[in-house]
Amino acid sequence: MHPLTRPSGTLSPAEGERDGVRGNSDRSKPTPEQLKDIFGGDDRILVFEDTNGDGKFDRRTVFLEHLNLVSGLEFGFGGVWIGAAPYLMFVPLQDGDAPKPVGDPQILLDGWNYNADTHETLNTFTWGPDGWLYGCHGVFCPSFVGKPGTPQKERQRMDAGVWRYHPTKRAFEVFAEGTSNPWGIDFDEYGQCLIEACVIPHLWHMIQGGRFERQGGQHFNINREETLAHESFHADPNQWFINPFIYDDIKTIGDHVHYAGSKGPHAGNGRSAAAGGGHAHAGMMVYLGESWPEQYRGKLFMNNIHGACINMDVPEREGSGYVGHHAPNFIDFNDQWSQVLNFLYDQNGSVYMIDWYDKNQCHHNNPEGHDHSNGRIFKIVYGDTKWTPVNLEKMSTPELLDCLVKPNQWYARHAQRILQERASRNEMTVSDMTLLRAFVSPGARAERPLETLRIANTNAESKLHLIWAMHVTQELHEQDILMLLRHGVHAPSRLWENGRDVT
Repeated sequence: MHPLTRPSGTLSPAEGERDGVRGNSDRSKPTPEQLKDIFGGDDRILVFEDTNGDGKFDRRTVFLEHLNLVSGLEFGFGGVWIGAAPYLMFVPLQDGDAPKPVGDPQILLDGWNYNADTHETLNTFTWGPDGWLYGCHGVFCPSFVGKPGTPQKERQRMDAGVWRYHPTKRAFEVFAEGTSNPWGIDFDEYGQCLIEACVIPHLWHMIQGGRFERQGGQHFNINREETLAHESFHADPNQWFINPFIYDDIKTIGDHVHYAGSKGPHAGNGRSAAAGGGHAHAGMMVYLGESWPEQYRGKLFMNNIHGACINMDVPEREGSGYVGHHAPNFIDFNDQWSQVLNFLYDQNGSVYMIDWYDKNQCHHNNPEGHDHSNGRIFKIVYGDTKWTPVNLEKMSTPELLDCLVKPNQWYARHAQRILQERASRNEMTVSDMTLLRAFVSPGARAERPLETLRIANTNAESKLHLIWAMHVTQELHEQDILMLLRHGVHAPSRLWENGRDVT
């Protein structure tokens, strides 16, 4: 492991080490009062670059500073997406060698609560296979989310669960509701959403529209339609956001817990190294890189805060979902100050871990109660894996399609996002779309023999990425879905068609 530098609390990838694309959406301009609020803190977004491939950063750039409570960060569609309660923001990125913002942050959504609990607000951003930006939210910090100026009764209640936001349609949705304080989310190779949680059991397979066991509180309406339908059933009008018709909920997929206790809301305080360390977790990574040994591919990695270790779970298909089995810890730090928050694998299959290094592990209302002088980013490299620079943004569409079928899904995820960006700017040609469709259609032949060969050798998992690319570029239609189902798309796969989930 190579220590790099102090983290800012979240990780976000870019092409190779860093890259930018043009923006294409109009977003809300903050008022002078909102700008004062946005830039009223001490948080910074930093860019670290390894320009010579020695595994350590040698260039550090301050992208944005004086922010307050940054808890989520992602890159794409011409800029940087920032979660800093009470705002979800977008900052356009200037083209060129130096990462610089273009203008002030643009407020997409507000109403994210941070007064009740600063560590349970919006967090942990990632792009989903459907082209939406996904994030988590905690249970004891109820938010009422909407575009700036939206009346309270028209806002979406959000506490425990997973949400998503579409980068070009500017639509916000609750994806699934429940759990406790998830601070880690990822998707497996079949597009299934997996998160970790704290206090209650730690492992969850989040199904769109699902209602999951909660640490506390009541199940809420997950969209405007539900809210209006249930309006007349509330004796207390102040509870208009509660769903009164949830009689049971979905339980954990884990067949184990990582703590010793079994009763009470904080049973996990009974720490046990043998069980996994304790009840508090952060970060979730489904490893789908290529350089680590095969035994790690598809495994679930999450940090155990109290146990100062990286837990590893093994997902196995069961019924309509999964069961998660306990596996030996991936890393034992032997250092109680270690508090890894998130993971990210790169174009070479190596993994970055961001470590909020602090003696204090628990809730703290005093901002000065944390040690702000420390922090680490580790890079975990297997064997003599070499660092290679790459810039997918400069690739042609056929080259990006090749990336969609690479074993290292870092390539597939970035390539899909770039294709989605190009389609949103009307930069995809008819021949581009024809080639994409040819990769997916059974028995299809392309104009050039090499492309026909690649089509024939595309496996089921890789075809999913091509199907998802069709979806995000608006090229996946109902007849395509029916054809794919007839030809045996892998059973646990997730398909989308015009925003609808098809299983």
